[in-house]
Amino acid sequence: MANAIKTPAPSNRTGLLLAGGGARAAYQVGVLKAISALLPRRTANPFPVISGTSAGAINGATLAIHAANFHVGVHRLVNVWENFRAHHVFRTDALGVLGTGAQWLAAMMFGGLGKHNPHALLDRTPLHELLSSKLAFQRIQSAVDEGHLHALGITCSGYTSGQSVTFYQGAHEVTPWRRARRIGCPAQIGIEHLMASSAIPLMFKAIMIHREYFGDGSMRQIAPISPSLHMGADRMFIVGSRNQPLQDTPRIKTEDYPSVAQVTGHVLNSIFLDSLEADLERLHRVNRTISLIPAGDRNEGGAALRHVDVLVIAPSEELGTIASRHAKLLPGTIRFMLERIGALSTNGSNLLSYLLFEQDYCRELIALGYHDAMERRDEILKFLNVDPALELRGNAA
Repeated sequence: MANAIKTPAPSNRTGLLLAGGGARAAYQVGVLKAISALLPRRTANPFPVISGTSAGAINGATLAIHAANFHVGVHRLVNVWENFRAHHVFRTDALGVLGTGAQWLAAMMFGGLGKHNPHALLDRTPLHELLSSKLAFQRIQSAVDEGHLHALGITCSGYTSGQSVTFYQGAHEVTPWRRARRIGCPAQIGIEHLMASSAIPLMFKAIMIHREYFGDGSMRQIAPISPSLHMGADRMFIVGSRNQPLQDTPRIKTEDYPSVAQVTGHVLNSIFLDSLEADLERLHRVNRTISLIPAGDRNEGGAALRHVDVLVIAPSEELGTIASRHAKLLPGTIRFMLERIGALSTNGSNLLSYLLFEQDYCRELIALGYHDAMERRDEILKFLNVDPALELRGNAA
């Protein structure tokens, strides 16, 4: 069977960027499921460079591990996300919730509990156990050696240094980089990088890597697209998690003071969503500027300016609104705690959308991602250099 995807040349690598967002990352799985359906079976990974942050780091690592067979990697993701329950991610039993949540609230009220200070609101031991049982990290290097993967980058945020650190594993020509408050560091990607990158501040505890504690990679990540370019990507396929990016939201008069959940949701949106949209806007502006410079003059002075094609798939519906319809699915212990801070109200739905690791919610996001990607089928096939005729024949084989 002919391979419908052209083998990426060194100057034509497509990067996949999977941003953060907690439970919102189920939407990414839907988009990937659609891409998998569009490609011939037994197709290798169409994204030589994969960059993941927060929950997107877990999805990205799974694809890298199964880079030899894109369909298998996506199938593994779909199987996990379609059957997610909150207790697969964090402890939901009364003892577990009281052991973290109640201590956390008490520490906030009384200015600390000394050596018994809690590290986070929720205990993610179940997620660590799940990832340990599902992911064979040694396959990442095999994928690189076999040419199915050029590089995988997992971004974390250092609490001491204040740096955005992208731990990467890839081909030998990928070299470390250093920019203002962001660096690229070679590593053997393991479970500690995924747990650190997905450690939402205050909600989940930070993870020690080498000599520093790291938290969610979306924090202080001022240039989310940059790691992919440093790792060799020349064009970017990005899966976002907010609908209608870069459009203004109408201001609505309100009399009620914002709840803790509304403020927290606002903070999380700033961490997970705003920097990607700003970076996209900057990328489009640079592309327009480069288009005005004659091709022969773009490399003068060693600047090596280049145009970066980008395709963004983002939700056609507001994920917070979807989350509010499924709030009742949360275990009673978690629902009780979130209700106390206003997360179950309409204004608190953004916070809920990050924590609602429940089957029906995740399945609806997967279905939405699949629909949104299929609506742009022709764009995706063109971007991935897939001949539609070969794609149809390949899936029929």
